[in-house]
Amino acid sequence: MSKRRALISVSDKEGVALFAKGLEALGFEIISTGGTAKTLSESGVRVVGVSELTGFPECLDGRVKTLHPAVHGGILAMRGRPEHMSQLSDLKIGTIDVVAINLYPFKETILKPGVTAEEAIENIDIGGPSMLRSAAKNHKDVLAVCDPADYAAVLDCLKSDGAGAEGFRLGLALKVFQHTAAYDALIAEYFRGLAGAGLPDKLTLTFEKAQSLRYGENPHQKAYFYKEAKIWEGALAGAEQLHGKELSFNNINDANGALETLKEFEEPAVVAVKHANPCGVAVGENVAEAYRKARDADPVSIFGGIVAANRPVGKEMAEEIGKIFIEIVIAPDFTEEALETLTRKPNIRLLRLRGIGTPAPAGTIDVKKVSGGLLVQEADAGLFEEGGWKVVTGKAPSDREREDMVFGMKVVKHIKSNGIVVVKDGMTLGVGPGQTNRIWAVQNAIRQATGDLKGAVLASDAFFPFDDCVEAAAAAGITAIVQPGGSVNDEASVKKADEKGVAMVFTGMRHFKH
Repeated sequence: MSKRRALISVSDKEGVALFAKGLEALGFEIISTGGTAKTLSESGVRVVGVSELTGFPECLDGRVKTLHPAVHGGILAMRGRPEHMSQLSDLKIGTIDVVAINLYPFKETILKPGVTAEEAIENIDIGGPSMLRSAAKNHKDVLAVCDPADYAAVLDCLKSDGAGAEGFRLGLALKVFQHTAAYDALIAEYFRGLAGAGLPDKLTLTFEKAQSLRYGENPHQKAYFYKEAKIWEGALAGAEQLHGKELSFNNINDANGALETLKEFEEPAVVAVKHANPCGVAVGENVAEAYRKARDADPVSIFGGIVAANRPVGKEMAEEIGKIFIEIVIAPDFTEEALETLTRKPNIRLLRLRGIGTPAPAGTIDVKKVSGGLLVQEADAGLFEEGGWKVVTGKAPSDREREDMVFGMKVVKHIKSNGIVVVKDGMTLGVGPGQTNRIWAVQNAIRQATGDLKGAVLASDAFFPFDDCVEAAAAAGITAIVQPGGSVNDEASVKKADEKGVAMVFTGMRHFKH
């Protein structure tokens, strides 16, 4: 039997010298390239250079070095097929039994501030994926290693002469194809940005596992949290947990809903969310005031909820939060006094997210999984149709009502449809989410309102199909309504508003959220 050989070429040098020494001790000859060969040689490992193996020098600034039959023939030859082994013998090509490669750091390169397209493109690996894919294809004869975390297990497999290794080899091959697929998908996404192209006919998304979760929406469901390879500032996946027990599936989902609503506001604001719906939203002179208003908007629902603030949390707000049970607080930062106060509660999760108000970048997509497919759409980044703000009643809203109309639309666009919110003085009074008809949503928002509705504003995510919503709003003391308009029955709603002395504005932009 010919001498066993391993080809090692890695950008991540962590543990590679120890791995190579382990292979040497098992009788392997080590083949390597460039920086890896230098690292191994300096560690006392005898290395055969790829050019020595192929008899052909590296060229084009190292772009071509392993794309050669002496490399790929040695990897791809099927040991159990005599004609393959005969051809290797005729061509004087030896087999390669272990391929350990991790790829050029493309992701790390594009994450560098100010990186140029030329630098990014130079960090696209060509030979590495080709060798890994060759090894993974021929995994019954070749161990394909793309993760340094597998070095020790590979050595154990080889020490046992591969006993019971079929499943292990297959698992390594699976990891390779997942790794190269994600690598290529990230490159494709980068090129899509360079080209300014829209969504492709064939969509490949890549995410990295961030953590295993205790369970999903319910205890019998397994769940994991995956994050994008390139996280933009202000994304929930970039938050740093400062305190508290591990986040759950529902925690993460609810926290994202709070964060998306919070991004609508530039002034000090606090959003409270329960079961993926805002239950209390308010603005104030500072976040402590905004928190009190948001809490008082629905002091029952906020219990066990998520709170997000767009300013650092100080001692005053922390003391208010500490009076009830809150699952999570998300903020751009916490003062030392706030941390001292809040960390007295062992289970509360505290998340710090720098740049919490940063909006999603242009081109951000919203994805919903359906059975057998995927729905993809642009993120709902607007609020009103350009030039769409139109007073449609004889009575115009006051300046205060106009401010509350804008506030109300910022909130209602993040409530499950059919969605209604009643607001006044920069805070929600009543929220009516997720109803199968709009009048129920109006009635629920009015029924659970915590304050005086006289002079309040009602905001709707979509048009009124009938005038019953206007009738109910006016009866509750609401004096202004903002809605997209667009129903064949708009005239009836406008007529009812005029009859009741209610100001009404059409925005021209619907905000369904399903």
